[in-house]
Amino acid sequence: MVEPHSGAPTALVATLVRNRGLIRQLAWQEIAGRYRASVLGVAWMAITPLLMLAVYTFAFAVVFQSRWGGGGDTDKAKFAVVLFAGLAVFNLFAECVNRAPGLIVANANYVKRVVFPLELLPVITLCGALFHFLASLLVWVVASWLLIGPPPLTALLLPVVLLPLLIGTLGLGWLLSALGVYLRDVGQMVGVVVTGLLFLSPIFYPIDAVPESMRSLIRLNPVGYMVDVARGVLVFGTLPDPVGYLVALSSSVLLAWVGFWWFQNTRKGFADVL
Repeated sequence: MVEPHSGAPTALVATLVRNRGLIRQLAWQEIAGRYRASVLGVAWMAITPLLMLAVYTFAFAVVFQSRWGGGGDTDKAKFAVVLFAGLAVFNLFAECVNRAPGLIVANANYVKRVVFPLELLPVITLCGALFHFLASLLVWVVASWLLIGPPPLTALLLPVVLLPLLIGTLGLGWLLSALGVYLRDVGQMVGVVVTGLLFLSPIFYPIDAVPESMRSLIRLNPVGYMVDVARGVLVFGTLPDPVGYLVALSSSVLLAWVGFWWFQNTRKGFADVL
C-alpha cells in the first residue's frame, strides 16, 4: 500500500489517477476564475498573445531588422510566425514556474485541510497553462496558414515533443512551490531567472545568429532546447535528434521525481510556517 505522503514515483502516479476528477474540476475553476467579471472574457486568451506578438514583431523585425532568412515583407511574416511559436512554448513554461513559489502561500487555506492533496496544486497550474497554450496554438495555426502557408505534418508530433518540457515543468513546480513556503525570496529570484532564460533562448533569433564561441552556452539552456525542437516540428518540418530527445526526457523524469520527493518531504512543515 502506498503511503499518502510518500515521495515514491508510485505515490505520484496513484495520486494523479485517484484525484483525476478533482484535477479536472479545479483546473476548470482556475481557467474560468481568471476571466470572471471580464468584459471580453475568454477572448483575452487570443487577444493577449496577439498583442504580445505585435509588440515583439515590431521591436525585433522592424526596429532591429531581425530575420529568419533574407529580407523583405515575406521574411517579416515568417519571423512573426516563428516568434509566435517560440513564445507560446516558452510562456507555457514561464507561467507555471513564475507562479510556483507563491502557490502554497496563496492557497494557505488548503494546508489546514489534512485531506486535501497539496501536491495537486502544481498539476492544476500546469493544466491551466496548457489550456492557454492550446488557445495560443490555435491562433498560431490560423496566423501561420494566412502568412506563410499550412503547417507541416510534423506539427502533429508536438504533444510528443513537448512531453519532456511538461514533465520537467511539473517537477520544478513541486520543487519551487515547497521552497517558496520557507524562502519567500525565491519568487523574486525566479522572476529574474525566467526573464534571463527568455533572452538566452533562441526565440527572437536563430541559434546560427549567436557567435560560435557562445553557442555551447545557449545550448545548455534546456528551455531553449525545447523551444527549438518544438519550433522545428511546428514551422520547419524537422524532427528532434533522437538521442537529444531521450536525454531531455530522462532528465525531465528525474527532475519530476526529485521535485515530488522534495515536496512530499517538506510539506509537514507548511502549516507551522504559514
